[in-house]
Amino acid sequence: MKRFFKPLEKDGPDQKKAALSSPAHPQSSSSDPPSDTDANKKEPLKFVTWNANSLLLRVKNDWTHFSNFVSHLDPDVIAIQEVRMPAAGAKGAPKNPGELKDDTTSSREEKQMILRALSSPPFGEYRVWWSLADSKYAGTALLLKKCFQPRVFFSLDRKASKHEPDGRVILAEFETFRLLNTYSPNNGWKDDENAFQRRRKWDKRLLDFVLQSSDKPLIWCGDLNVSHEEIDVTHPEFFSNAKLNGYVPPNTEDFGQPGFTLSERKRFGTILKEGKIVDAYRYLNKEKDMDCGFSWSGHPIGKYRGKRMRIDYFLVSEKLKDRIIKCQMHGRGIELEGFYGSDHCPVSLELSESSMGSVASDSV
Repeated sequence: MKRFFKPLEKDGPDQKKAALSSPAHPQSSSSDPPSDTDANKKEPLKFVTWNANSLLLRVKNDWTHFSNFVSHLDPDVIAIQEVRMPAAGAKGAPKNPGELKDDTTSSREEKQMILRALSSPPFGEYRVWWSLADSKYAGTALLLKKCFQPRVFFSLDRKASKHEPDGRVILAEFETFRLLNTYSPNNGWKDDENAFQRRRKWDKRLLDFVLQSSDKPLIWCGDLNVSHEEIDVTHPEFFSNAKLNGYVPPNTEDFGQPGFTLSERKRFGTILKEGKIVDAYRYLNKEKDMDCGFSWSGHPIGKYRGKRMRIDYFLVSEKLKDRIIKCQMHGRGIELEGFYGSDHCPVSLELSESSMGSVASDSV
């Protein structure tokens, strides 16, 4: 979801010089062996998802604090949404959604700034995959410790070379489970092909995906742009009655704040029920937490001050639910502590180490 940020400050000479001297793409820049602890892991057990709301902005303004968070938590996987970096390819030419744009001076400098950040501790321990839009819009990234070697796809139908429009999907397939990182499209306010209809089609495709992927347990994370129940928002009445410019949708179930319309919530519930999927945070936390129970927060100034929603998730197959150790939201309060400059805070999931062996036997 969107919020406003101050304009980008121009980089100083020292910052530009440092950025341009950064190493090559993180996917191939380091051959450091994994640590002993990592080498003993067969599958990832600790995960973080975060809508960065522009990775470049976070690198420019909040990266030290986010880096400290990652160092402390030491996740095996970092799933990022709303990267908002353009895909490689000159104007009018075919784009490469798996690579950052670098055919202009400004895009080259921005790319090097991103790569430098992702090559510095603790991120040098990770390999990164990109799925990007043609412009500074949407996009996802997946950072995975180098000791793990999944098969990675960028579309729900798992076609090797296909990327979903706007780079909204990265799917990593491990031996005993699949990890799906998605940035779900916002429902919007009006009934047109770029809003309600787009979201309905997306939800249908996700339902089809989870039903067709039942041969292996699933961990699904990301900004899913929906709050399932009233407990998942701070002000249910406010969000239920929200309007944009007085517009009233023809279908009453589409009325209200995008992400909290009855239509979206029902479709989300259907995906969970029919796909036999568990909301990991709600599985562990039955009560409403008004301080740190929400992953998205409105702008601290204006009518959305203090209005928060839980729209970032870890969803897991029922086979995994008893192995959930923790699922936490790491931001708190209406002043966005722990949001690292975004309007979303990181969410983490930890599974018990013994779960992977059990899942493997379950899925044979």
